[in-house]
Amino acid sequence: MYKSLCKVFSLQTLGRFLSYTSNASSVGFKMVRYFPNLYEDYKPGVDLNIDKEELINQINEYVNNISKRLQPTRKNVDGGLYVGVTGVSFMFYYLSKNSLLSEHKRNYLDKGLEYIKPALEISAGDKTSFLLGDAGTYALAAILYKELGNEHYTEMIGAFRSLYSLYLNPKFLKCGGDEFFVGRAGFLAGALWISRELQSQVFTNEELYKICDIMVVSGRDYSNKHKSPCPLMYHYYNTEYLGAAHGISFILQILLTIPGYLEYNKVAAKDIKATVDFIASLQTEEGNWPCCMEEIGLSDHKLVHWCHGAPGTVYLMAKAYLVFKDDRFYHACLRAGEVVWRKGLLRKGPGICHGVAGNGYVFLLLYRITGDKKYLHRAKLFADFMNTDEFLRDARLPDNPESLYEGTAGTVCYLADLLVPEKAEFPFQDVFSIY
Repeated sequence: MYKSLCKVFSLQTLGRFLSYTSNASSVGFKMVRYFPNLYEDYKPGVDLNIDKEELINQINEYVNNISKRLQPTRKNVDGGLYVGVTGVSFMFYYLSKNSLLSEHKRNYLDKGLEYIKPALEISAGDKTSFLLGDAGTYALAAILYKELGNEHYTEMIGAFRSLYSLYLNPKFLKCGGDEFFVGRAGFLAGALWISRELQSQVFTNEELYKICDIMVVSGRDYSNKHKSPCPLMYHYYNTEYLGAAHGISFILQILLTIPGYLEYNKVAAKDIKATVDFIASLQTEEGNWPCCMEEIGLSDHKLVHWCHGAPGTVYLMAKAYLVFKDDRFYHACLRAGEVVWRKGLLRKGPGICHGVAGNGYVFLLLYRITGDKKYLHRAKLFADFMNTDEFLRDARLPDNPESLYEGTAGTVCYLADLLVPEKAEFPFQDVFSIY
């Protein structure tokens, strides 16, 4: 077997394979969370060819399957942008913006409106939740209506704005009211996204600063009460998550992104910077982060997902690098890319929350930061892997296989970004725009 493998793979690649199988046999092969990455890395000077026609064919095939399997009906509203029809609506809107798909723009917008209409008829969940509830629906509906020249967009902006006062309650959501999915950080992300898409502010900076101030006080109070090792700390259902989904990294990223906030509240800025430094210090030698504070010090951190681990925390490091111009954060991004390259071909499926496409987005981020074709090469290979027999046979079917975050709607966004990698961005997590 060894001689046969040597004919196919380089010694370096073979070493990765043997290391993988050795580790797998020691813990039980089925317990390994990722497929072995047997791809050759980029060699400088070699032409990088991305077959855009083939990517478009894949996008069309995915879109056709999604349209057949997930109907725009009321029964599919639950889960909002994350796993409901609103997320599929976002996919269509995202495709409508792609310059290489412009001939289908009107059709994509019409389909986006078709998929969001059921969510405007019944609630997706909590009104204030951006990813799981109605806040995200209002935001996306406003943009779709505006793009289609429909005056209802002002009504949707009004509905989104009407939620504002709820986030000013210091006791908003006892489960943890500051994170991305259901909390203040998600609402701020939505507000920034609407403003960017409309090229017009939905809230004044002062209004945004009020929410930021509450988030900082919330994090400071929790940190003091629980004697945390950094100035700000947060919880979600009593777990101090560090990643993007429910954790501190997305909260900090949003605080760094709100225009002018660090200058407006310099005391808060000091605590934010110190906490970002602390999160950076938790990066392991292989490039990953613990899932939560309770896991600091463990010898192995198995989750390499956008929701928990390097593929989500890397966006905080990228934003910190762009804001503070500190190379420590730049190198943290590069180290994150290495662990994703080694362990990012996840068995959980093709999605962006905890799947191959979400991890591939790390390389598109690094390509935009560095301009290094190595990362575009890696992003392409992660897309290629989702078409292999191995992946199609052995990857897990997600609970919501056509959805934006768990399923193929997110994969479509990833493939669309491979068409125009210089504009690629993980949904609602753009680190490059200046608002």
